Amino acid sequence: MSAVADAPSRAPSRPAHRRWAAPYLFLLPAGVLFIAFLAVPMAYAVSLSFRGMRVGGGGPFGVREETWVGFENYVRTFTDAEFLAGFGRLAIYGLIAVPLTLGLALLFALFLDLPRIRAARFSRVAIFIPYAVPGVIASLLWGFLYLPSTSPLNWILNQLGLPDVVVLSGGGLYPAIANIAVWGGVGFNMIIIYTSLRGIPSEIYEAARIDGATERAIAWRIKIPLVAPALVLTGLFSLIGTLQVYGEPTTLRPMTNEISQTWVPLMQIYRDAFARDDLSLAASSSVVLALGTLVVSIVVLRATQRSSFGGDG
Repeated sequence: MSAVADAPSRAPSRPAHRRWAAPYLFLLPAGVLFIAFLAVPMAYAVSLSFRGMRVGGGGPFGVREETWVGFENYVRTFTDAEFLAGFGRLAIYGLIAVPLTLGLALLFALFLDLPRIRAARFSRVAIFIPYAVPGVIASLLWGFLYLPSTSPLNWILNQLGLPDVVVLSGGGLYPAIANIAVWGGVGFNMIIIYTSLRGIPSEIYEAARIDGATERAIAWRIKIPLVAPALVLTGLFSLIGTLQVYGEPTTLRPMTNEISQTWVPLMQIYRDAFARDDLSLAASSSVVLALGTLVVSIVVLRATQRSSFGGDG
């Protein structure tokens, strides 16, 4: 009996250093990829933003050389009126796209979470499918729907003897571009909110119905407050996506004269880097955009931490 009882104590144990190193071995592949494809390029962009091309050397024409210029590129970035105007256009675009995306995603999620809802699975797939369409393809599809010569709406208006509706100009430009983002982003955000709703215990709803609460009251007083963290998360994703808008206006640019090469900051960064061969200025603008996105994200999270996540603020 004593030999059997002592058997577990004599079993070989794994060395302490192996147990300590195991988690880091699992994290090693992700860490290598992060350093190689994120950390190193970001460090190179920051370094490049402090450098610039100057004419130097001997000879009658000189030689272009890369040299240290300090904060000169950042001064050029912050004094570029067109770059700052791009953020103003982003603000107008975001005021349209972000509330509509979150509002429709929340509305669809609440409808799909209703008891005895019909065709819920089909509806979820149908709402989510636009998210699977690449942004460039979606922009092309909507662009052809916007063009007067190919728009089915304008064809119907012409058959009725009414004038064409020009979407990609004037006051219709911002809603037209925002519509593409809303069409493609509602499904993704709806899935996040709907998943959060499904995680709420059903006993809470049953108790509320016993007390006489209607489905509208349950949605307003129980469901929406409990999915506030999901709303903050989706709102943050939408805000970051707004600051990184590039594909939609770039794809629609050949279809209208209202969209310039520098319509949004990322379009100007692309022009500076690949059309003007001014990589240093493009790098400084990229750093400014990245830091701005980080600051906005932190401010939003801090502002919503107490009410949504129960933090101390």
